[in-house]
Amino acid sequence: MPPSRTRNAQSTPAPSPVSARERLIAAAIATVRYKGFSATSVDEICQGAGVTKGAFFHHFASKEALAVAAAGAWTDIAEQRIFTLPDWTRLLDPLDRLMGHIDFRLSMLDGPAEDFTCFVGTIVQESYNSSDPIRAACDASIRAYAMRLAEDIQLAIDIHGVAEGVTAFSLAYHIQAVLQGAFILAKANGHPVIARDSVTHLKRYVAMLFKKE
Repeated sequence: MPPSRTRNAQSTPAPSPVSARERLIAAAIATVRYKGFSATSVDEICQGAGVTKGAFFHHFASKEALAVAAAGAWTDIAEQRIFTLPDWTRLLDPLDRLMGHIDFRLSMLDGPAEDFTCFVGTIVQESYNSSDPIRAACDASIRAYAMRLAEDIQLAIDIHGVAEGVTAFSLAYHIQAVLQGAFILAKANGHPVIARDSVTHLKRYVAMLFKKE
């Protein structure tokens, strides 16, 4: 017997409402990726979040404080979108997961730059020498990404071996460096094709390191 509508409604929890703080963070990420940090105003962020300026300052003392919080949120977004949900994360061989990771990042390079470029990579380029809290928050986010990726790289090294002098963490950072550089090239070129070429070269390089056919 199929469940009644009443039972079904009771068994499906209602989605949690998105808080003003979360909306502000989401609006900051979207606007900064499109315009850059300096060109983004508190008023624009409030408008994008659908909140008042008073609500902004209730949650954040400044635009800098919001940027720091958004960098932490960006780490959580990457964990879900890149390291948890995609199919490549369920491959058994860690080297296959590493190559799958690169393929997945390659597949993301499509459409306008603000849709695929990195929030923390964007914001740190502007703020690294003017805001130490933002620089440190971006460094923590980029480091967290590298450490997460290094887990599979180390397992791949343990199983398959790699060229002498290559460490999991250094290769993870190199992958991040290529991605960040590819984003900059895509912005300068106005098209993702040059970024896709860079990540394709990265895949060839990693395959050669592990002598993968």
